[in-house]
Amino acid sequence: MAENRLARELESRETTQRKKPWAPSSLIPDPAPSKGWKFRWIRTSITGQADPMNVSAKLRELWVPCKAEDHPEMELYNDPSSTSRFKGNIEVGGLLLCKAPIEAVEERNAYYANQTQAQAEAVDNTLMRQSDSRMPIFKERSSKVSFGRGTT
Repeated sequence: MAENRLARELESRETTQRKKPWAPSSLIPDPAPSKGWKFRWIRTSITGQADPMNVSAKLRELWVPCKAEDHPEMELYNDPSSTSRFKGNIEVGGLLLCKAPIEAVEERNAYYANQTQAQAEAVDNTLMRQSDSRMPIFKERSSKVSFGRGTT
């Protein structure tokens, strides 16, 4: 019995995959990933005015400006005619590409997560202190996601 079948080479994932819809490009380019580093765009100016306080705060948080020669794929986006104080680095539209070790970024994120948790607990404690036994305040920290028809 002979069957009408396509050759196995023509049944690849690429030939059966849906076509991706067009989407506008990002306003700032993504650098090529580098093992052990996290990238971030740091604001150097806003509405044409320099923002040295923001830059110095981020540099103290261990963010290091990326050198243009380390990222040749970003050379197209860098504006050589700009009057930036970060010559030799990658700056696009008032944003400076910086990198930091992943471990430092994770420690920073854990620090701020702990700060947020402590603040939430402080608010809860203050709220519960004002609770009255005749009409107690209870906190319910859960969310529910449902699918299907909404109420009309």
